[in-house]
Amino acid sequence: MIESLLVANRGEIARRIIRTARRLGVRTVAVHSEPDAGLPFVAEADQAVPLTGPHPGQVYRDVDALLAAAKATGAQAVHPGYGFLSENPQFARAVLDQGLTWVGPGPDAIAAMGDKIRARNLMAAAGVPVAPGSTEPVPDPAAAVAAAAEIGYPVMVKAAAGGGGMGMAVAADEAGLRREYEKVGGFAQRMFGDPAILLERFFPRVRHVEAQILGLPDGRVLAYGERECSVQRRNQKLAEESPSPALTPQARAGLLAAAVRAGEAVGYRNAGTVEFLFAPDTGEFFFLEMNTRLQVEHPVTEAVYQIDLVEAQLRVAAGEPVPQPALGAPVGHAIELRVNAEDPKRFLPGPGTITSWVEPTGDGVRVDAGYAAGNTVTPHYDSLLAKLVVHGADRPQALARARAAVAGFEIAGPKCNLPFFAELLVDPGFVAGDYDTGIVAALRR
Repeated sequence: MIESLLVANRGEIARRIIRTARRLGVRTVAVHSEPDAGLPFVAEADQAVPLTGPHPGQVYRDVDALLAAAKATGAQAVHPGYGFLSENPQFARAVLDQGLTWVGPGPDAIAAMGDKIRARNLMAAAGVPVAPGSTEPVPDPAAAVAAAAEIGYPVMVKAAAGGGGMGMAVAADEAGLRREYEKVGGFAQRMFGDPAILLERFFPRVRHVEAQILGLPDGRVLAYGERECSVQRRNQKLAEESPSPALTPQARAGLLAAAVRAGEAVGYRNAGTVEFLFAPDTGEFFFLEMNTRLQVEHPVTEAVYQIDLVEAQLRVAAGEPVPQPALGAPVGHAIELRVNAEDPKRFLPGPGTITSWVEPTGDGVRVDAGYAAGNTVTPHYDSLLAKLVVHGADRPQALARARAAVAGFEIAGPKCNLPFFAELLVDPGFVAGDYDTGIVAALRR
């Protein structure tokens, strides 16, 4: 097993990684910006290294500083968490070039899946269903209009280098397509340094379902079930559950088999997620993207498959055997709610100092938090405060536990979206499991 680990991230996910590393006897090194110096993950690591720079939001993306911290502390391995540099193949290569262990898939797999057009084409060649769309970047608005005429409106305008729901817009007609092409292209250039655009058919009624895969050192790729991720605002997930209430056994088997093929097509190692669009009216599913890292919502898979995915990541990276729970039916039902520092109506960020923080407890309740009372939520980073995860013997029990946990979670100071979850958990469509990616917009009409 790896003896020392640098966690190249912050907040909740850094704390999550440190927790498992400590259980395995792995020494941990945290890195932190100046505004983050007082957060729990810094105190819980065995060693902490401050990162300096003019922009606190960028210091976790400073490859040279991260590698210097690893060298100075004697860290043997680097875990990137999610976000920041977690899907940056240049960072993965730099870590490996320094003789360190990268806790994640290889740089080639990251690069292959990071380009959405290349990923689509690879998946299609591997027999993974893909939605109708462009097989090459559309170089200008006129080419986009011509491509949309073949694909059919409405179309999704997507940044080829984007991910995590960023760099996407829907166009219902030619005028909208020309407008969104320029907007998404400009956003993609600013955010990803690559303005390339692809088009895909947009499905008005669709669910977002993803499969957790794990590529083992011996070359096998396993699929640990699926997660339903259709509760979204601005293409960003708010709540997830496993298993999906939308899938029949036949649809589940087909989707998981496709996810395994996707991983095998790029020689995938370590943990990753294959995301699909699922059309409940027809039972069809289409490849959306592959996230070459640990997902924010991984705890629901851990709950129903009784696996520690961070431990699995560390063991794969070290070339060790991975304890493999049965890959049959999931055990019970799990729901995750992303508790964010944002208002519960328009979901706009609302940072501030936390004056009260009381976490819920009880059977089947887990809180992965990045903050505590007295900490300040700054505007420099994502608004995620904590992940509230509940596990029950079945979906009704999980829903009941989620309602009780939301009622018992007290956060004062910054804005908080807990009232939204109280509303969601009694919505008839959500309670019945009959919802799609439009559920948040419908609740806010």
